[in-house]
Amino acid sequence: MRRLRPDVVSPVRRGHEQTVLGLLRAHGPLNRGELSRRCGLSRTTLHDTLSGLLATGAVVTAMPDEAPRGRGRPAERLALNPAVGQALGIDFARRAVHVAAVGVTYEIVGAAGEAHAPGLPWPDRVALAERLVRGLVGGGLWRRALKGVGVGVVGPLAGARDGTLSGVEALLGERFGGPVLLDNNTRLAALAESTWGAAAGDQDALYLRLSYGVGGGVVAGGMLHRGADGVSGEIGHIPVDPAGRPCECGGTGCLETVASIRAVLDAYRARGGRGDDLPALTAAVEAGDPIALGLLSEVGGQIGRVLAALSNAIGPRVIVVGGELAEIGAPLLRPVQDALDAGAVPISRHRLTLRRAALGDVAGALGGLALALGESPLLSRYPAAEPEPGLADSRAAGCGRAPARPRPALTPLPSPLVSRG
Repeated sequence: MRRLRPDVVSPVRRGHEQTVLGLLRAHGPLNRGELSRRCGLSRTTLHDTLSGLLATGAVVTAMPDEAPRGRGRPAERLALNPAVGQALGIDFARRAVHVAAVGVTYEIVGAAGEAHAPGLPWPDRVALAERLVRGLVGGGLWRRALKGVGVGVVGPLAGARDGTLSGVEALLGERFGGPVLLDNNTRLAALAESTWGAAAGDQDALYLRLSYGVGGGVVAGGMLHRGADGVSGEIGHIPVDPAGRPCECGGTGCLETVASIRAVLDAYRARGGRGDDLPALTAAVEAGDPIALGLLSEVGGQIGRVLAALSNAIGPRVIVVGGELAEIGAPLLRPVQDALDAGAVPISRHRLTLRRAALGDVAGALGGLALALGESPLLSRYPAAEPEPGLADSRAAGCGRAPARPRPALTPLPSPLVSRG
């Protein structure tokens, strides 16, 4: 007979725990009597639920209730333990893993990341993510309070769950135990930048990440756009040079073959430059190397023309550019701005703002947090997960889609965000 892991919690028990955690989050410290009146659970069920939460550290004893009770000791009050992570965000980038954790009070616990060699097997990448998470929240106490894990992966998700990603979801579920939601990691970075970062407060934004791959995300009317089959934001596969290099997507001359880190480094060496990595290229730019500066001017122009075409079609008020390549700054972004100004329609040209991303490498993991919690207004009409078996038939029969519920904003990030590990 298969034995369950000791940390497995039944869905019913987890539901009871989430009810109690939600009440303590909404109302602050409460005594057992107040919890009983508000939660509707039986005395025995509430006792068992609180015993589990206290044992794992998700709930702690607060100061005694000072209200007069006559004889006996003051009533014990219970509160959330802000040190216990309740939701996790994980970004599996091409060459690094980044994680972030939010506590049961919705405060950001911290973020961490670690680079790895290209092509690292998925079991090793998931193990690295767990090690980083343990470094943030410690031990395994966070498991019982875990509300969800938002995970970013490279590329579109359409059809991917039938292949490699189905195994990844199983690995993540085994390691972390909570519900796992997967999405494109660049789209999650767009969510984070629009929730906490450079585009916070803007209802219409376009995000572009220039890294080892090139991708993006669209926020329209205050909502993150996922697109049919989850392929929104594949900006890197817009053709810019019909006679260019083959792209891994099967196309030719895509923006990714021009503006990714590898493509820029290849072009730099092909023109006689000396540099095998991004720091070497950055140093050449800072030293005024004409080859590097000329190349970045051309690449920036191509990026700007793509962004101008997209802005004319989508109508954002702000465009955010992030990723390691964008850290080079003005030598790349000034040509982007010039091409954007030249290509944008006059009515929006002077209202459109180009900004550098504010959250850095951890943006994808922070977007995973927002996805896992489902609390960002940008997710009010966003599909949180694939429908469970049987639900699709009931919706087709006339149930329809559940109306979007209003979602409060997440707690603002501390400034600066503390990165641990």
